[in-house]
Amino acid sequence: MTTANAKVGKENLLYRMGFLTRRWRQVLDGAFQSLGLTDAAWRPLLHLHHMGDSIRQKDLAASLGIEGPSLTRILDQLIARGLIERSEDASDRRAKLLTLAPRGRAMVTEIAGKVATLEHDLLNEFSEAEINQMSDYVERLEKRLQETRSRLKG
Repeated sequence: MTTANAKVGKENLLYRMGFLTRRWRQVLDGAFQSLGLTDAAWRPLLHLHHMGDSIRQKDLAASLGIEGPSLTRILDQLIARGLIERSEDASDRRAKLLTLAPRGRAMVTEIAGKVATLEHDLLNEFSEAEINQMSDYVERLEKRLQETRSRLKG
């Protein structure tokens, strides 16, 4: 790779990663349609699963990167479908706690199975060493991004 090509690659790397992420979400959206889930529905389920039960609604919104009112509409739909339960926080009655309902846990199991199959199909041509190296790179980028965000806030 020439110096000029290296510079172009570096300038486009984060753009390409963002594009890759959007395309991956499109693949997931297609896979989850058979479960009756849209992007707006499956993401909160997975985030809640990874964050654990009794998560404050505002923390889930922050994890998803969406505003509280937008999340409220989505959660209302998931609650109506019996996938999530909402309760008051005993320490702050204004705050709402979220928990996966039994149907939500079953749905997350189905989602995880589909994700595992898709990840296997996508990554099976890469060696474990390549995957570990890429994971390390992404972790370093996440750390640098967090440092940059902190610096810009301060």
